[in-house]
Amino acid sequence: MKRVAPIFTVVAAIIAIWYVAAVFLNAPFERDQAERAGRPIAFSEILQRTMVQERPILPAPHQVAAELWDTTVTKKITSKRSLVYHAWITLSATLLGFVMGTVLGIVLAVGIVHSSVLDKSLMPWIITSQTIPILAIAPMIIVVLSSVGVTGLLPKALISTYLSFFPVAVGMVKGLRSPEAMHLDLMKTYSASRSNVFWKLRVPASMPYLFTSMKVAVAASLVGAIVGELPTGAVAGLGARLLAGSYYGQTVQIWSALFAAAIMAALLVTLIGMLGTWVNRRMGVRPEAAR
Repeated sequence: MKRVAPIFTVVAAIIAIWYVAAVFLNAPFERDQAERAGRPIAFSEILQRTMVQERPILPAPHQVAAELWDTTVTKKITSKRSLVYHAWITLSATLLGFVMGTVLGIVLAVGIVHSSVLDKSLMPWIITSQTIPILAIAPMIIVVLSSVGVTGLLPKALISTYLSFFPVAVGMVKGLRSPEAMHLDLMKTYSASRSNVFWKLRVPASMPYLFTSMKVAVAASLVGAIVGELPTGAVAGLGARLLAGSYYGQTVQIWSALFAAAIMAALLVTLIGMLGTWVNRRMGVRPEAAR
């Protein structure tokens, strides 16, 4: 209870501030409507009306919750109005991009650790690649791939790969280099080959770093998948829901899609964390080293 209480306190404070902000931002519309109708309006009426506006500037928390419930529980998952349907499309690109980004990051990290040439030549470019705004590069990737007939899931997955490989590469480089000099010297006294040092020392030592990096990478991959849906005018996916809500001024729809993405990211990060805990325990990593 002591661990949960601070979390609920912060959540309650955020919700309270959210309600106050919703009233403050939505009240001018109600005052304007009352002035046009030529009648006074009491604060209690303003308060009531700002909580149920059809297209509020800032929807109230209960409006977002009701929209989430309506689009996830009451709608069939095959319906294009279902957030589950759109979330699955975004999740497919997210997972494919995450897997490709993780594999690419690990391969690059192994090459960098074992080759000083790759370390000096690749690492600066890997870091530089992340200075390019994803909103600038995403349309370029979509247009180039579309020109050669590649559409659908792969272009979005490649954008996710672009965002997710970097934390994995950097984390794995640090992890593979984490064994202490005395451990490396001990392996040498056993006449261990480079492959034995790699598999029996470097890889186990890198696991906590890998899974920590994967938590960041899977969240970045989700962002990449959503961004990849924006320049294509996609009709399905969480990005498409954001676009549709923006076009038609449906702010409640926009916020529900954002919350769906946040919930999905939290679940993915939690799953990666659970997998990392299991792997680290199986490999005998000390709990404090896995943090």
